[in-house]
Amino acid sequence: MAIYGLRVVSFIFAALAFVPAGAHVFAMFNKLKLDGTSYLAAQRAYDGWSLFGIVVLGALLSTAALAVLLYRLGGAFGLAALAFIAIGATQLAFWTFTFPVNRATRNWTMLPDNWEMLRRQWEYSHAAAACLNALALLLLFLSALRRAG
Repeated sequence: MAIYGLRVVSFIFAALAFVPAGAHVFAMFNKLKLDGTSYLAAQRAYDGWSLFGIVVLGALLSTAALAVLLYRLGGAFGLAALAFIAIGATQLAFWTFTFPVNRATRNWTMLPDNWEMLRRQWEYSHAAAACLNALALLLLFLSALRRAG
């Protein structure tokens, strides 16, 4: 029963983590066309989204716990462990590519000279995170289909 509950919790957290990442992807192509002033205005829509970090932490902890419980149960463990790694990789992308841009632009309240390059880095890092979140969801789903435990 603990494994079933952790599967549900992990899937919910992973799905919730995908929401902001997916939203970034769907908005990205239109936002890349904006001039600097319009882009700064559009970025205000993301104020407060840092609270989604709680969801990411929940996704990391629940998938790690699921992988631990599934250890020695075959392929379901490997899939859950890969889901954990995919979610962890979203954080690697954030801290390596997104966060430095947030600092350089003061969370998109000002435009430095190289703002267009920073915008691309910011947008593509979110797209990469969305792909990793989608992968984690798929891996959790496939792990559940294995029914190992």
